[in-house]
Amino acid sequence: MNREIKRVSMVVLVMFIALMVSTSILQVFQADSLSTDARNSRTLYDSYSAQRGAILVANQPVAQSVPTKDVYKFQRVYSNGPLYSSVTGFFPLDGAPTGLEGALNTQLSGSSNSQFFDRVNAILTGKNPQGASVETTIDPVAQKAAYDALGNYQGAVVLMEPKTGRILAMVSKPDFDPNALAGHDTTKVDATYKALLAAPGDPLINRTIGGNLNPPGSTFKPVMSSAAFGTGKYTKDSQLPNLQALTLPGSSTVVHNDTFTTCGPGATVSIATAQILSCNIPFAELGMQLGGQTIKDQAEKYGFNKELSIPVKVEPSVYPVYTDPAQVAQSSFGQLDDRATPLQMAMVSAGIANGGVVMYPNMVDSIRSANLQPIQSFTPQILDTATSPENAATIKQMMVDGVNHGVATNARIDGVSVGGKTGTAQNGEGEPYTLWFTGFAPADNPRFAVAVVVENGGGQGQNGTGNSIAAPIAKKVLEAVLNK
Repeated sequence: MNREIKRVSMVVLVMFIALMVSTSILQVFQADSLSTDARNSRTLYDSYSAQRGAILVANQPVAQSVPTKDVYKFQRVYSNGPLYSSVTGFFPLDGAPTGLEGALNTQLSGSSNSQFFDRVNAILTGKNPQGASVETTIDPVAQKAAYDALGNYQGAVVLMEPKTGRILAMVSKPDFDPNALAGHDTTKVDATYKALLAAPGDPLINRTIGGNLNPPGSTFKPVMSSAAFGTGKYTKDSQLPNLQALTLPGSSTVVHNDTFTTCGPGATVSIATAQILSCNIPFAELGMQLGGQTIKDQAEKYGFNKELSIPVKVEPSVYPVYTDPAQVAQSSFGQLDDRATPLQMAMVSAGIANGGVVMYPNMVDSIRSANLQPIQSFTPQILDTATSPENAATIKQMMVDGVNHGVATNARIDGVSVGGKTGTAQNGEGEPYTLWFTGFAPADNPRFAVAVVVENGGGQGQNGTGNSIAAPIAKKVLEAVLNK
């Protein structure tokens, strides 16, 4: 009898231990992940019982919660909603929040593990619970300049600091007004959401960090130069075949330069001249000499194929594994299956401008509790070293020469040395081009790195170039922040 009692007691003890362990795991280790799960509707409704923290730009709220007289107690309000929609995202009554609203939902709602004692203090003092505020890295001057410069084009602009990785501007168009998706009239909000899903240009997609990524085109050429110089076998003066047309091996595909001529006079052309004039054939030849793995390794040092969080999740830019020489050749000037976000191409320019060191991109400076105590502060972090300082300096000068007397001349700024690279990427037979510019300024001490993408060739009836459309947009953004 005693033996049976002991067995039952042991089973009960094991069950209690299992219950205690599982509860501890849920309450301590999985609390944040469960709170951020879009399927957890209880967390969403609970978040309305507290005053959600503000999202700040230069200490001014661009998203905040104001009291209401309805059952939800607070209404999310966005000042200059369309201007900052790529940053804030939106916080819906029924559904998953996006942007910073989603990435930092637990902190903004006050339900993160790090805010446990704040919640206890609110209960003990009888104060209304409040979420944390988030101070972004966004510069209002840069954001407004990027928004205005992009105008009615479908595309995106990213501006960042090369030395820190801080993102100063993120604009994606078409945009939307997050106020229309944060209302408490669910019928009206659902109708607006469905209309935005069906709208031309997919305004809910943040093109700065995701969506249907575009081929980077010739903005990939500085990556190629980095790969070549990194082998130690090439310099800027290394010569490549200078052909008018190149039939790729084992293929009927013929590569041309944009001018359908050779890359200047002579039977050969230097890597520097080929980048400055943005010639495809020499880079196709260079790519076949380097091989796909060497190029892929170099691209990944700049951030390609990497999962990034800024803290919003970033769609990885892609440089696939190419083994076929013809495919490697096409990928070497940013075509075939190469894909990139504007953030990625801004990181390429930033890394070159920063002596070869690529900083981890970030759009949040700090998170503070309702009583202004710091919960989390962000410090600059190195993502990778993409190339040596010497090679970075060489490529940097090649990009400056590209703006001064190459194919990126529309990025010139009077009195300021600018480095840059344009891209006019093809999207298939008869499809409009994707237009790019990426660069930095001032070149002697780079403070800003920028990337611009314009889709659909610049709009209906247009098929511009990176220099004719994307470069002037970048110029306006750089001028705005340089003149502050």
